[in-house]
Amino acid sequence: MAVVPASSSVGSPLIAEVDMGGGSDPSSVVVRATVVQASTVFYDTSATIDKADRLVAEATSYGSQLVVFPEAFIGGYPRGSTFGVTIGSRSAKGKEDFRKYHAAAIDVPGPEVDRIAAIAGKYKVFIVMGVIERAGYTLYCTVLFFDPHGQYLGKHRKLMPTALERIIWGFGDGSTIPVYETPIGRIGALICWENRMPLLRTALYGKGIEIYCAPTADAREVWQASMTHIALEGGCFVLSANQFCRRKDYPPPPDYEFAGAEEEPSLNSVVCAGGSVIISPSGVVLAGPNYEGEALITADLDLGEIVRAKFDFDVVGHYSRPEVLSLTVKDHPQHPVFFTSAANKESEQKS
Repeated sequence: MAVVPASSSVGSPLIAEVDMGGGSDPSSVVVRATVVQASTVFYDTSATIDKADRLVAEATSYGSQLVVFPEAFIGGYPRGSTFGVTIGSRSAKGKEDFRKYHAAAIDVPGPEVDRIAAIAGKYKVFIVMGVIERAGYTLYCTVLFFDPHGQYLGKHRKLMPTALERIIWGFGDGSTIPVYETPIGRIGALICWENRMPLLRTALYGKGIEIYCAPTADAREVWQASMTHIALEGGCFVLSANQFCRRKDYPPPPDYEFAGAEEEPSLNSVVCAGGSVIISPSGVVLAGPNYEGEALITADLDLGEIVRAKFDFDVVGHYSRPEVLSLTVKDHPQHPVFFTSAANKESEQKS
C-alpha cells in the first residue's frame, strides 16, 4: 500500500486528542487524518472488512486519528452494471444480480457494524466508512461513523442517488444528516454528488462542520474543483476518499459485465482512478489527489486554520443574510406506514 503524506506531516509525532468541551482552545488542535483509496472485495463482505482492518492498522501506524473510506466500500459500488434495466422491463439476470448485491449489503445495526466498531476500538481511531445498507429489501448508500472507544455513532444515508443508482438505492431523509462533535473536531459527511447540492451543504455548515468527509465514486478531475470550492465555502477541511479499481477487482464476465463500453475492459484496465484528496479551509491541497493506485493519503489538519479562514468568510455567520435568505431542514424521519395505535400508546406512556 502506497502512502502519500502531506509534506508537513513527515516525521511529526502522533497528536494527542484534546477534550474540546473543556477549557482548552479547540483551534490549537492538530489532527492527523487519512483517506483510504482502495477497492472493495466485490461480493465478499467479510473479506472487505478484513481488508479495512489491515488498512486502518497501517494508517494508525503513521499516527492517524481519523480514517475515511470511500463510498460503498463495504457492499461495493456496482460500476458498469445495469441490473438488466430498460424502461418497462427488468431482465432475469438483472434481478439475480440485485439478489447477490443485496446479499453483500449489511444491516445497520448488525454484526458487520459490530466488526467495524471493534476495529475502531482496537486501533483507537475515528472511522468514517462507506457501506451499502440493507433495510429489509431496500438498499441505501450510507456512511457510518465510529469513535476510538469502539462505539458506532450513527449514519448518513445518501439523500439523492445519481442517475441509475436510483434503481438500486433508496433515498435518505433529513433525519440522517449528522455532524458529530468529537475531541478532534466536528465530523460529518455527504456522499458523491450530494456534495453538489448547495442546500444540503448548508445544512452541514449550519451544524458547524469542521472536518467535512466526502466519500465518492467520481474520479474525474473536475471533482477536485468541487472539493476545493466546498473547503473555501464552508471554511472546513475536506477529505474526499474514492476507490481505485481495475477490472480484475470485479467478478469476471459473464457473471459481471461492464455496460456502456464498446468492448469488455481488460483485466488490468483502470475502471476508477481514485483522485482522493485532502484540502484545507483556505483551499490548499494538503495531500493528493492520487491517481496512481491504491494508497493511504495522509495530512495533518491544523484546526486553527478554520478560524483563520472564517475570518474571511463565514457562510452561516457574518457572511449570511437570514432576513433575506434562510434554510429550513425537515430533520424528522419519514415513514411510509404510520400506525396511529402505536403512536397513541407511546403518547400514553409518556404521560
